Amino acid sequence: MIRGLIVTTLVLAAGAALAHKPSDSYLRLQVDGAAIEGRWDIALRDLHALVGLDGDGNGAITWRELQTRRPAVTEAAMAGLSIRAGEAGCGLRVTEMAVVDHADGTYAALSLSGTCPAPVRELTLDYDFLFELDPTHRGLVNLTFAGTRSAILSPAQPRVVFEPDNAGAVRLFWRYLREGAWHIWAGIDHMLFLVCLLLPAMLTRIDGVWVPVASGRRAFIDILKIVTAFTLAHALSLTAATLDWLRPPTRWVEAGVAATIVFAAVNNLRPLVRLERLWWVAFGFGLIHGAGYASVLGSLGLPAGAMTVALLGFNLGVEGGQILVAALVMPLAFAARRQDWYRHGIVVPGSVIIALLGGLWLVQRLFNLRLEGLW
Repeated sequence: MIRGLIVTTLVLAAGAALAHKPSDSYLRLQVDGAAIEGRWDIALRDLHALVGLDGDGNGAITWRELQTRRPAVTEAAMAGLSIRAGEAGCGLRVTEMAVVDHADGTYAALSLSGTCPAPVRELTLDYDFLFELDPTHRGLVNLTFAGTRSAILSPAQPRVVFEPDNAGAVRLFWRYLREGAWHIWAGIDHMLFLVCLLLPAMLTRIDGVWVPVASGRRAFIDILKIVTAFTLAHALSLTAATLDWLRPPTRWVEAGVAATIVFAAVNNLRPLVRLERLWWVAFGFGLIHGAGYASVLGSLGLPAGAMTVALLGFNLGVEGGQILVAALVMPLAFAARRQDWYRHGIVVPGSVIIALLGGLWLVQRLFNLRLEGLW
């Protein structure tokens, strides 16, 4: 029963993993007295899922098709966003629509304009866009109001209140610490990679046969080294790309992430690197995974000081999120390490499923098999 449950979970995860980078939208607002101006960038793939943009069904969204659906796009967008100054609503409307390219694809850029009843002293933003369709969606907010502010809105936190005195470093650090942990838990690519490392962690392969490890403590130390090496490399590439020191093509980064999953899964089936040396591989793979999230932090437009705090919180959240997953899984793996059903009923089929999924994902990304192309 346990074996069936775990395999079923892996299959369900496979369906979700056909998505690319987690869904995000980018909302930039400037407050000047009672006036609000801004721009909201929403991925065409998300708008298509919400209102349908590909009118002729040929797999490509044209400018004409986007323009034809402009009323539906505007209505759907504004239904998911509202702004208040104190208790009074600020009328916000879409004034123009264009298309822009982000690192992960083409976006509709909606120019926004609004006026509040009085000069803004406290701004409340409620965000409920796409959450019902995609609970992993995030709204990334950059606000110019008594300084530069940022927020990441989610189903768990759909509202943010901006006041002149609530831009403290502690609040910012805590927010990105949580986002770093969520980045690991909700990112299917990261979770599959981590699962591949954890599945055989309490086993060793001798003469082609899985053998239980004698010391769970030693295996846990090896895993901790792997997780830490991955996090350090993840932090290095994430920081470099966020600060625009490194500009890797998103398509190849995504393909690289898929390739790391394939390698990790195949290494479970035919070990090429032993567990005690796997931290070197994890470090190299962490460089690839870190670059995959850089567009998010970079797009927030935070000043240098705030970006440093955000990066520190985010990277510590990544490390903590991975350690928590390992701490939950490792005792169970240790208890089951001598059981045939674990070695041959979970480790092997689980790795096969993840290898196949990673291979499918790799092909999908290498050949850019997406809907959001715009011609």
